[in-house]
Amino acid sequence: MRSNLITCPHCGKTNRIPTAASGHPRCGNCRKDLPWIVDAGDTDFAEIAERSSTPALIDFWAAWCGPCRMVSPVLDKLAQERAGRVKLVKVDVDKSPSLSRRFDIQAIPTMLLIRDGKVVARQAGAPPAAALRQWLDAALAAGQP
Repeated sequence: MRSNLITCPHCGKTNRIPTAASGHPRCGNCRKDLPWIVDAGDTDFAEIAERSSTPALIDFWAAWCGPCRMVSPVLDKLAQERAGRVKLVKVDVDKSPSLSRRFDIQAIPTMLLIRDGKVVARQAGAPPAAALRQWLDAALAAGQP
């Protein structure tokens, strides 16, 4: 299983977090929730995103896409602010054509929120940070009891 290194925003320690696991990552030093930001592709998407016990925010993007580059830091910040509540999964459409077809990605960036293996919200384009934050919070709240 792959893993990523992430610096804890609370104490500054470097942590190794898995791309797929049950629960959500916590800092080994201060025990606070860590932002969970990973890449996925055609071969590992099901394990990383669809079987995630944490709602997965999927970012379909491409390196050549200007609006994608504008949205990416906003999504990273949202993942940090919602550490423990959401897992940000980045999918490069050029490297993952099967996923792009499967989810009918017509424009990039396109964001999906997947909970329990099902798409529960979809947002295409590059809205302002406040609109993305509102969309994500509404989508997360919709699935809460």
